[in-house]
Amino acid sequence: MASADELDDSLARLLPPSTLKHADTAARLLADAFEQRQRICIVADYDCDGATACTVGLRGLKMLAAPFAFDGISYLVPDRVADGYGLTPSIARRVAATGAQVLVTVDNGIASLEGVATARELGLQVLVTDHHLPAQVDGRTVLPADCVIVNPNQPDCGFESKAIAGVGVMFYVLLALRAELRNRGVFDAKSQPGGAGHRGRRGET
Repeated sequence: MASADELDDSLARLLPPSTLKHADTAARLLADAFEQRQRICIVADYDCDGATACTVGLRGLKMLAAPFAFDGISYLVPDRVADGYGLTPSIARRVAATGAQVLVTVDNGIASLEGVATARELGLQVLVTDHHLPAQVDGRTVLPADCVIVNPNQPDCGFESKAIAGVGVMFYVLLALRAELRNRGVFDAKSQPGGAGHRGRRGET
């Protein structure tokens, strides 16, 4: 340990959500979905990170959606043996069949080029939250098209922690969403879920 500050685990020590590329765009997408009563489906990986990211996402979204009297939030955990890894075209079709209008990946999706394309063709809005490295095609980094991506390992993301887990990425998206809902007047600093808001040393959480 080099400094006593390393023992400080308060929320004020978190990296600012504003430095995570497209977290604000993701927050606006989700806030709009709440207001428009659009059904949201989380697509998770089956491993420990995927399971915790799914749980945090599901509970956090339901908590933040409560003022809208809206509970149209579900999840799907693919069978890796039967379905393969990540958001595949077949998984996208299964999500669409549930009536969802917004698909949110947790701990996967950054390399799911075909799955995201299929979801978009089916009319789904897609939010990818992930921490893995993007796909490489012919030596080029290629991202899923026509979707919102929150991933510290995507190009030009200035978020300092490149080793954050998928559950952490989803947590940051929820922080950004809470801030967006505050800006829209849904909460104030005292009534927001998670306790009174505050401005920490490294940015508002």
